[in-house]
Amino acid sequence: MSKKYKIILGLISLLIIILIVFLITNQFSVNHKVNYQVIDKIDNYDYTLDDRDGKLMREEFNKLKKVLAKDEIDYNSYASILANLFIIDLFTINNKENKYDVGSLEYIYPDIKDNFKLNVTDTIYKYINEDDKNNYPEVKEITGNTVSDTTYTYQKEDFEAYKVIVTWDYSKDLGYYTKGELILIKKDTKLYVVSFKGVEEN
Repeated sequence: MSKKYKIILGLISLLIIILIVFLITNQFSVNHKVNYQVIDKIDNYDYTLDDRDGKLMREEFNKLKKVLAKDEIDYNSYASILANLFIIDLFTINNKENKYDVGSLEYIYPDIKDNFKLNVTDTIYKYINEDDKNNYPEVKEITGNTVSDTTYTYQKEDFEAYKVIVTWDYSKDLGYYTKGELILIKKDTKLYVVSFKGVEEN
């Protein structure tokens, strides 16, 4: 094989590699695009409301704004409403762009956010197809919510915490969870979700 032929072959191989990298990168970007706008936010808490959020999400968001606007915050109410928002955003899947567009991330404790997102993309969001959104759930109503005080230990530090049991209904029953248990911890003045598990109804 001549030196000239080797050089040409090498250049072709390099171009093929560059093309493959470009296609993979472009596909990754497409899969992660989102088409919505923030229409409201709660200052100092980084909670946002998007134009794609439905009536129930907007009602709960406005309740939370009122609770957090008070000089003295009722943390039981705060925990209750935040748990509702978490459930509505996580399990309303028909407004998500793709499996990577995971709901409720803004309510998660920062240290566990990446693990939470990975778990959701590998489980309840795994088979999202943006062209078939009618086959994905929308939370239409919170039917129950109970809050109890507790403590939670994370990395050897004890936190004041709240356990919230939430039950909910969908616009259409597609077999997803309808009951869940959340643990929210208080750090400074803000609450964060650190644990969620679905509960099978009897």
